[in-house]
Amino acid sequence: MTTDSAGTDGTAGAAGIEVRPAAGYIGAEIHGVDLAGELDDAVIAAVRAALLRWKVVFFREQHLDHAAHVRFARRFGEPVLLRRRGGASPQDVPEIETTADRLELGGRFGMEHDEWLRRRRHTLLRGWHCDHGARVDPPAATILRAETVPPYGGDTTWSNLAAAYAGLSAPVRAFVDGLRAEHRLGVGYQPRPGDDAYVRHLLEHQIATEHPLVRVHPETGERILFVNGYYVEQITGLSRAESRAVLDMLLEQAVRPEYTVRFRWEPGSVAFWDNRATIHLAPGDNAHLGHPRIMHRVMLAGDVPAGVDGRPSLAITGSAPGRW
Repeated sequence: MTTDSAGTDGTAGAAGIEVRPAAGYIGAEIHGVDLAGELDDAVIAAVRAALLRWKVVFFREQHLDHAAHVRFARRFGEPVLLRRRGGASPQDVPEIETTADRLELGGRFGMEHDEWLRRRRHTLLRGWHCDHGARVDPPAATILRAETVPPYGGDTTWSNLAAAYAGLSAPVRAFVDGLRAEHRLGVGYQPRPGDDAYVRHLLEHQIATEHPLVRVHPETGERILFVNGYYVEQITGLSRAESRAVLDMLLEQAVRPEYTVRFRWEPGSVAFWDNRATIHLAPGDNAHLGHPRIMHRVMLAGDVPAGVDGRPSLAITGSAPGRW
């Protein structure tokens, strides 16, 4: 069994925890820590170091209730309070969003859940996203825990956007360093014939931001290829044809298999990912199985991204820093 310290200073070993890398560029399992317990500062520092290095870290066999989940999250930042959640989320714990809420979304707009997914994920790359990437201040991190999972299927996959940027050739890196792109809610959705209630909703509740195509990570200083298939609509200053060609190239780079890790959930599993340096793909292979999949997440408030030139993201419509 191979082990790895979370940082060059041996923080993980000093804290009594073990970090086991799960893939070559991204992902590590952390053992020897009870997230529901009273964690000292050394353990928190070790987890943070592992998160920054491996971009997503996993914990198994944790016994967290909603309160313990929120308490753990607060050791790393301020939880986001969403203005609107679905009926599955615990109404008395505003920091928690239950992902089963998404089963309700299609019904709000007259669609079965399967149709809702098909219209939003009609290409192989559309489902890849960071959380709330159309906002001017996307969350810094997400902590997702599994309550109930199917006996098979339902895996989540993450990709390391710092590794994806570093893997570009030097001329391409120099080209994209100075570009910016519009991230917009609802990009790529395929409307229903005739009147479409979801299109009306998008027009009435639009969120859009101009982000740098390459952002600088505020803690590590790494350059991050800030693209995803779910929100990115247009590279500023390029024609539609040019933008589409460049984005397709960058998206394919971002999700190359060697930059990814896939996680098999179990009840009590927790995934903690850096939303500034990753994109992820929620499962699409379990809806037809008829098995429940109940997950709870807390998102941590993030900052406004800045590009290589230091210019911050610019809100176009629908969001403002710190206002959810």
